[in-house]
Amino acid sequence: MNKGELVEAIARDAKLSKGQAQSALDAFVSNVQRSLKRGDKVTLVGFGTFSTSSRSARTGRNPQTGMPIKIPAKKVAKFSAGKALKDSIQ
Repeated sequence: MNKGELVEAIARDAKLSKGQAQSALDAFVSNVQRSLKRGDKVTLVGFGTFSTSSRSARTGRNPQTGMPIKIPAKKVAKFSAGKALKDSIQ
């Protein structure tokens, strides 16, 4: 499912126009991004938790040349599925 299909499904299920569903999805995504940028967790009970994690700097290898390269430290987004979501897909 891509973003357009998700907007259509939200609009149909919530009886909204596609424009309203698009606005709601965009608001959800921007608020999750803003919270993660601040270092907060976003927990949706039964669905899962969005959080951030820090990756330390490390040395990798260029797969074409085999030469070592430095990979800088950075923050990455993580998602941990909740129990209800895990159970629903089994």
